[in-house]
Amino acid sequence: MFKQVIRWFSASPPRTLLLGFSLIIFIGAQLLRLPIASVSGESMSFVDALFTSTSATCVTGLVLFDTGTYFSTFGHWVILLLIQIGGIGFMTMATLFALILRRRISLKERLILQEALNQGSIEGLVRLVKKVIYYALALETVGAILYAIRFAVDMPVGRAIYNGVFHSISIFNNAGFDLTGDFRSFSSYSSDLYMNVVSMVLIILGGFGFIVLADLFDMRKKKHKFSLHSKVVLSVSAILIVVGAIIILIFEYTNSRSIGGSGFGEKMLTSLFQSVTTRSGGVSTVDVSEFRQATQFFIIILMFIGASPGSTGGGIKTTTFAVLVGAVLAMIRGKEDVVLFRLRLAQERVYKAVTVTLFCIGIVMLGTMVLATTESAPFLKILFEATSAFGTVGLSMGLTGSLTVAGKLTIIFLMFVGRLGPLTLTYALGPKAGRILYRHAEGKIIIG
Repeated sequence: MFKQVIRWFSASPPRTLLLGFSLIIFIGAQLLRLPIASVSGESMSFVDALFTSTSATCVTGLVLFDTGTYFSTFGHWVILLLIQIGGIGFMTMATLFALILRRRISLKERLILQEALNQGSIEGLVRLVKKVIYYALALETVGAILYAIRFAVDMPVGRAIYNGVFHSISIFNNAGFDLTGDFRSFSSYSSDLYMNVVSMVLIILGGFGFIVLADLFDMRKKKHKFSLHSKVVLSVSAILIVVGAIIILIFEYTNSRSIGGSGFGEKMLTSLFQSVTTRSGGVSTVDVSEFRQATQFFIIILMFIGASPGSTGGGIKTTTFAVLVGAVLAMIRGKEDVVLFRLRLAQERVYKAVTVTLFCIGIVMLGTMVLATTESAPFLKILFEATSAFGTVGLSMGLTGSLTVAGKLTIIFLMFVGRLGPLTLTYALGPKAGRILYRHAEGKIIIG
């Protein structure tokens, strides 16, 4: 029986990814249940440990207990390890150990890597993995140093370094876990330009995806040209960040419960930070539950779009959003092809974008309906929590701490599907598609 289960999981790359993430989450939950993982020395319930482990592995950041005050140093390092594995990807980490041991990467492992990194082919995958590890460790190191310098002003040097390492890894991987001792994350640094800029740069770089980072680092080469993927990610990300900051600033400008009582410069800084972090960052300098409903709903839209493919973030991804917008514009203009940066997209890419979006809408709707049944909270609050979990964002309007057991399990499911990807989960659980040897006759229906 056990051999049959292992054979089923190893039959395809999506199933292997499903098994890998599940095992990591389960092991993480067992470690977090140990008495040594908490400051009080008491064991967490299995559901609470599973929730925290899933949130860390899926780099979400939704928490039932304050990370800084509830968990011990051992618990912090378990969470940090889960964040690192979940952010970079367990197959990337496994490949790293294989390279260190000078073991050859098999074809099957390359296929799993292809699925994990969302690549179109297996060509150059090992080289890409090396770049992923190099860029991640380099950026996390720089981030840790910059954070430690600022934290050293407020705390002893040893603790400043410890906090710097933790927050750099957490924020670069878009996990949103923090040790500030406040559920509002970086609220004490809301007007600190240095902390805001460092955090935003780490969130943005982590959300770009390692393919784009490789493209950016290759700019120093002569005659280097950006790929279409990088152009779309960079342009859409910039538009969403700027437009998001402007809309948040307009909606909250006179709201005394959020940024209304601040100066204009601080209002702009806070609005920009919130626009960046809603894309999958998870840390916050203000209480989003105090925002106006229009702002909260707009943040839900940004969380649903999320980060970019191959990154540490979730959501439908910026490229999917770009393809959908391109398809709409093509239809309005009466054109058959979707064109981005003067390049035509294959019809299969458009179909996949529509499929991913509909899958994601369906999953968020399902999760929202379940939570609306199990939890006693306003609908917008529930929708916000479900979208944040699925988009692996980690922002909350305060619902997480009061979730029922059924609600916690629902959020766990949403975080897991959001990190793994709805299509990957479908391919893993669905039957193997056979080759279709025929096509049906064409029919016509009325649209619109």
